[in-house]
Amino acid sequence: MRGHIPYCHIGEMLRAQKRPHISFHTPGHKRAGADITELPYSDNLLSPRGVIARAEEDVARIAGAERAFLLTDGSTSGVHAMLLALREAGITRVAYPAFSHKSVKDGCYLLGLEGVEIASSRTPYPRQPSLEAIKAALEGAEALLLTSPDYYGNFPPLQEAARLCKEQHKPLLLDGAHGAHLHGTEKYAGKFAQMWVDGAHKSLPALTQGAAVFAGDKFWAEKLASSVVRCRTTSPSYPILASVEYAYKYPRNLSLERAAIALKRELGAEDNADWTKLLVPFGTECARAEAFLEKRGVFPEFNDGNFLMFYLSPCTKLRELRRLKALLKKLPRGEVCIPAPEAGERGARTAWVPLDKAEGRLCAAECGLFPPCVPLVLAGERVSKEAAERLLSANSTFGLKEGNILVFEEDA
Repeated sequence: MRGHIPYCHIGEMLRAQKRPHISFHTPGHKRAGADITELPYSDNLLSPRGVIARAEEDVARIAGAERAFLLTDGSTSGVHAMLLALREAGITRVAYPAFSHKSVKDGCYLLGLEGVEIASSRTPYPRQPSLEAIKAALEGAEALLLTSPDYYGNFPPLQEAARLCKEQHKPLLLDGAHGAHLHGTEKYAGKFAQMWVDGAHKSLPALTQGAAVFAGDKFWAEKLASSVVRCRTTSPSYPILASVEYAYKYPRNLSLERAAIALKRELGAEDNADWTKLLVPFGTECARAEAFLEKRGVFPEFNDGNFLMFYLSPCTKLRELRRLKALLKKLPRGEVCIPAPEAGERGARTAWVPLDKAEGRLCAAECGLFPPCVPLVLAGERVSKEAAERLLSANSTFGLKEGNILVFEEDA
């Protein structure tokens, strides 16, 4: 049984507005309901003093933060706000894993920050960097930004990284876009970071784009309060705001968590430490397994060519988990391909070439699958046959242009 959900300030405000309402304000659909704008009773996200302020205070308390800022434009705006807070504190060099979400690299580019990439393995998918690699990169940086957990449900060495940053008086930031469900546990980003962002809509019952960014102390709360207003929308969705507050107050589903962990063992899934990410190796049978499931109305989160990933949340039903188990047990497994990326010498000129002719060429701009918006091929790496085929067969990608990939001409 799930526990009682506490009072939600924004949701109750929206439900309470039952009097006749003639709209001469935005939005243009002019229909009464939850999708409203900043009105005398609805507060203002950019300068909250009413229900939004009380909701943010509650979410901060739940997350163990000094301050929380609700977001309606996804974790990306939170990542950018954290990076801008660094810049406003005089920090210009940030270390981050090479396989970070594109919002990290885009944010550094937009803000003129120097990125120091941390190398890591990708066998058979992008792995968290080692503590030794983090140490080496941090020598040339003034701050550290890690992903915790990553899209595959793995964690960086959080305690050691936090201790290292404390010893060197450098702030630790965490992209916790896939870890909002961990609040209240020992793996939660807020246990370690000075600033962190949660994608509430990914693993909690919030509407798409619902997120929150946090500061762990007064210094970074002040910096973040200044930067966040420059990075989030001036036209927030009130249904999304209400859903984020609701999501953080939604109780854990411990019976589901236990069932998910048991299912991982039974299916031989990846032994990650995040119960919401069920990563099942199908290897060369991935495409057929995905098609089999979709014909039966079951849609995985992701197919990376080696694994199908099934994303759970506290709202997943036990009967749905049993149905998934029964279907997965019917499917054959194939061989998992482990790519061996090869680097080359970058040239001065670039050209777009079709993916089916890109094998062996030297990539000039990172590209990958969407989701998860982390690179499949990094700039400076040769395009493998497997990578080209996966990009060609994917439903959605980034870094490509109409089926073409950017390569260095000298590598022709």
